[in-house]
Amino acid sequence: MLDRLARAIVRRPRAFLIAVLGFMLIAGPLGGPVVGKLVNGGFEDPKSESSLAKQALDQHFGVKDSNLVLLVRAPGSVDSDPAAEDGAALTRRLAAEPGISQVGSYWSQGRDQRLRSEDSRYAMVIGHIGGGESAAADRVEGLRKEFAGRQGSLDVKLGGSTAMGFDTDHTVQKDLQRMEAIAFPVLFVILLLVFGSLVSALLPLLMVLPLLLGTLLMLRTITLFTDVSVFALNVTTIIGLGIAIDYSLFIVTRYREEIRDRGGDLTDKQVRSDAIVATVRTAGRTVVFSAVTVMLSMAALALFPLLFLRSIAVAGIGVMLFAALAATIVMPMLLALFGSKIDSLDLRKGVRRLLGRPPRPRAELERGVWHRLATFVMRFAAPVAVVATAALLLLGAPFLGAKYSLPDDRQLPKTAQSRQVGDVIREDFVSREADVIAIVATGIGDPKQQSAAIGAYAERISKLDGVESVASSAGVFAHGVRVAPPGPATAPLAAKSATYLRVSPDVEPFSAAGERLVHDIRGADSPWPVRVAGGGPALVDTLDALGDRMPMVLGFMMLSTFALLFLFTGSLLLPLKALVLNALSLSATFGAVVWIFQEGHLAGALDATVTGSLIALTPILMFCLMFGLSMDYEVFMLSRIKEEYERTGDNTAAVARGLELTGRLVTAAALLLGMVMVVSLFTAQITFQKMLGLGLTVALVVDTLVVRGLLLPAFMRLAGSANWWAPGPLRRVHRRFGLSEAPKRTGPGHPAKAPAAAKEPDVPATAGS
Repeated sequence: MLDRLARAIVRRPRAFLIAVLGFMLIAGPLGGPVVGKLVNGGFEDPKSESSLAKQALDQHFGVKDSNLVLLVRAPGSVDSDPAAEDGAALTRRLAAEPGISQVGSYWSQGRDQRLRSEDSRYAMVIGHIGGGESAAADRVEGLRKEFAGRQGSLDVKLGGSTAMGFDTDHTVQKDLQRMEAIAFPVLFVILLLVFGSLVSALLPLLMVLPLLLGTLLMLRTITLFTDVSVFALNVTTIIGLGIAIDYSLFIVTRYREEIRDRGGDLTDKQVRSDAIVATVRTAGRTVVFSAVTVMLSMAALALFPLLFLRSIAVAGIGVMLFAALAATIVMPMLLALFGSKIDSLDLRKGVRRLLGRPPRPRAELERGVWHRLATFVMRFAAPVAVVATAALLLLGAPFLGAKYSLPDDRQLPKTAQSRQVGDVIREDFVSREADVIAIVATGIGDPKQQSAAIGAYAERISKLDGVESVASSAGVFAHGVRVAPPGPATAPLAAKSATYLRVSPDVEPFSAAGERLVHDIRGADSPWPVRVAGGGPALVDTLDALGDRMPMVLGFMMLSTFALLFLFTGSLLLPLKALVLNALSLSATFGAVVWIFQEGHLAGALDATVTGSLIALTPILMFCLMFGLSMDYEVFMLSRIKEEYERTGDNTAAVARGLELTGRLVTAAALLLGMVMVVSLFTAQITFQKMLGLGLTVALVVDTLVVRGLLLPAFMRLAGSANWWAPGPLRRVHRRFGLSEAPKRTGPGHPAKAPAAAKEPDVPATAGS
């Protein structure tokens, strides 16, 4: 199939160019508006206890999250007469806004101390914006114009979860634009250093354009059927940009190799055409196989019940599909169109003439750094493997102490208004009224007849560590004592056959203390079955959902990857080796992320806020992304090693030559993708994106230098011919269904099947042997 596609491209490259341009003209206008269709949130399991409790609150009490907070600052005290008058007026104006309900404030709720800061400088007005997350976020800008700023004698800032979502959306969009503006020139310079030619360096960037437009169109199409997280745009754009350039690098490098094998005459059209067909047949096939491997890693994210991960899974699969199409269609088309000009404006020739150096001969190219490194490593395979493995495990040790949270306003830059509101509430308010925990009981009969039971239960909850107060229809309780009788303020806490308690915590909800409080509340004796909602319960339920699905996700990724690598190599040992080395690489990466973002080392240099925990979804997203990318490089290296082994039957020589042919290429590919991550890291203002960018950058460095450069050749030298072993039945399965980069070559020096136990050359495995 790829053969036929390649031959069609070289025959009619202009027809394919017209088709690609037509696609871009359609995808751009249709996909462009997707930015306004993406949503924030999606970090909770919709079937969890906390989500069901929220539904019960809405159904029985008409109560929704207090997603809107006006933080009011008075020039002296919020208890002064001018502040009280202006605060009451502000509360009435907000309550009169259409679509805003449950408005209350320090002044309208009897000077409720929970809504006032300890120093009396600040007070809160809270409410709910209806209409769903997207509709609510759309109103934030207008509400800020109306209510934020100077309001009589008061200074007002608008925050809350909805404002945080709005600020996140806008920050993400700005970060993406800034990343693209910096990344493209930087990538062009690196490509110029890799290829030498201005024309060759330009081709990968031209290939990326239809991929990016296709990604926007794909995301816009998905939004027609389901919500898509705003982070899906950044993640897929960054990964798609990096992967597409990697694939183009593989295609162009193989094309140059095929041209060189045919005599190196770029002026001969037939030579160029044959080289393109051979490139698509070999490197193109590996690109497709690699893309499928990454797709499977992304598909694993869809097994989690969270919208955030599922939307990234679907978007990631789509962008990998576009990356494979761009590499096997757009890049061969560009090679055919540019023809003999592929190496035009080669800066290396001018540099060599200036320095008086001749071109490097091919023999030198094939006995370079990677060949010498592989030979050295295989000579001392055992000690190298032990030292490298120990180093990776040591780097991964901090991950054993990882703590987790959900995203909140602290992921935003300090200049964001919702972040400023959140910081003041955390620092100056004793009670975290904006983070109230709701305990809901339904089907209890008449709440009036249950008043004694409700009061006794509220009293028990108020004694728990981390509870400031508990409001119930039987009164308000604090530290085991009723501090206020039932009244108009507590009457709405009862409904027909239902009641709920408002627990005001004095601990951070996304913390170990917050998690303990949730477990204590759920473990407390209750007169009826109850459900608990709020920020802390949502974190506990999210961690439970992730933990419950993790074995399934790991099993899916490992089994699918193992099966694919077996079909590609015909070996049982090499897929197992790939999984083990991948785990070592990822452990070091996670350790670095904990050391920086949880423990705070170097966080100041990255301008990242340290909260003492990691956003729970980040390690999972990093794991699936990096697992796929690592297997991507594994496929390209093993494909050439396997090709050399089939040609010679010499395991050690095949490893050395395979690494020499792919090492520089994989290093350049990792450098290009890593540069995208670095640019993303330093242009991002969202802590989540900084964490993801740094994690993937570290993973690429470790995977390329340590895993591919040291552990892979050491392992393959120690395993010897066992690398290629499989039992007879599986060998027959591989012969029938196996995948390869190219049809097996036969003839002198090209056996169709490698020897079962080829003789190893006399290279000692360790220094002492």
